[in-house]
Amino acid sequence: MSGDEKQGADGGGGAAKGGRAAQLKHTGLRHGWTTGACATAATTAAYTALLTGEFPDPVTITLPKGQTPAFALAAEALTGDSAMAGIVKDAGDDPDVTHGALVRATVRLLPAGAGVVFRAGPGVGTITRPGLPLPVGEPAVNPVPRQMMRDHVAEVAARHGGTGDVEITVSVDHGEEIARSTWNPRLGILGGLSILGTTGIVVPYSCSAWIDSIRRGVDVARAAGRTHVAGCTGSTSERTVVAEYALPEDALLDMGDFAGAVLKYVRRHPVERLTICGGFAKLSKLAAGHLDLHSARSQVDKGFLADLARRGGADEALAAEVAAANTGLAALQLCAAAGVPLGDLVATAARDEALAVLRGAPVAVDVICVDRAGTVVGRSTVR
Repeated sequence: MSGDEKQGADGGGGAAKGGRAAQLKHTGLRHGWTTGACATAATTAAYTALLTGEFPDPVTITLPKGQTPAFALAAEALTGDSAMAGIVKDAGDDPDVTHGALVRATVRLLPAGAGVVFRAGPGVGTITRPGLPLPVGEPAVNPVPRQMMRDHVAEVAARHGGTGDVEITVSVDHGEEIARSTWNPRLGILGGLSILGTTGIVVPYSCSAWIDSIRRGVDVARAAGRTHVAGCTGSTSERTVVAEYALPEDALLDMGDFAGAVLKYVRRHPVERLTICGGFAKLSKLAAGHLDLHSARSQVDKGFLADLARRGGADEALAAEVAAANTGLAALQLCAAAGVPLGDLVATAARDEALAVLRGAPVAVDVICVDRAGTVVGRSTVR
């Protein structure tokens, strides 16, 4: 066992610890930074240069969970009322197609009261279809990165006497070419990449390491006497399930895309109750019988969602709209507007698939579906 594995197992010499943090340590893989974190660092450096005449290098930012990474500048330019800074994205040990991409932010001063305005530069996409977390016509800079950039602009303004009214144009060198290897064109995000990230950190992806960490998480929970554990697809669903059930850290399993790994291990090593919590789209894949929820190996089946909607009272016109929806979120919104509880139907179908995998093991299961903000949009009963 390596030193990192030992730290993941016992937290550095103390009592055994479980939960997301222990799982991340146990993988032994190096974390990276999201495009959203890189864009925030570039924005912070560029706006600082506009107000002071000097680019901070390295530039330090604060991530949503309080980490304070520092980024070296790969490009900088200061001209009149605008400044540009660039950060090379380091995805750590994750096989991310954007690893090594140069993320730039050009910040231009605006009149007082204008606020923070976002623009898509070369290599950053524009939203052209509904069903995504941003309106049609907006640059594909997701909500959390936008808030990170707003917060850092406000901090720089307070520190150096600015108004905080700026236009931020985010661009990615060769981003349009890189985006062809992503789902963006199919989702109607045209012209380049999305600027993403809810935590600022890229969790490295390794099937064997992550599945092994899930097993260790179950073992730790059982050893601690936990009777209720939760498999979560990410940090947003983890926050939701903690708010719902007040579960301790060592009862939380960072399931990621590996729903099958959780279910098969819990089948052999039962706990009294398992809650599965995750994004609506991901859990619609489990509902349709997929045990690996990664986008490269399973997709949201809109035809399946249309069939579920029919069971929930949707007429044929609505079912056809669901089947033709751009995203799972768009299908959910269509059904919500018509009073069809598609979220509950997906959660119930996912629970039933989970029970089928458990093959009669003495484990009660419930499923919670959330949206990107962590709002519960569907739930099953416990069975």
